[in-house]
Amino acid sequence: MFFLMVCKHHDGHATAAMRDTLRPKHRDWVGTGGDGLAVVLTGSALWDDAGQGIGNFGILQADSEANARAFAEGDPFFVGGVVQNITLTRLADTFRADRIMPLSVT
Repeated sequence: MFFLMVCKHHDGHATAAMRDTLRPKHRDWVGTGGDGLAVVLTGSALWDDAGQGIGNFGILQADSEANARAFAEGDPFFVGGVVQNITLTRLADTFRADRIMPLSVT
């Protein structure tokens, strides 16, 4: 199954500093798919009109919504308090994942 994951971050300078500190661990988590919970097909930071970070998104492949949520909630950005809320939306079974080079190692 494929999911669109959108993570809204808390506002403020403290969050930006925390995000910078946690970014290497976040990238490691993404690279391993949360130790195999999901495959991250693509993702990126989300910015506001002023170019400030407000969140991140990813397109995930996971065996279940529970695994996709475990991946999202295990991310150092979530565990470290950067993420305010997570939205997971299942994508159509016909989603063309073959057109995306995965970011996770499988």
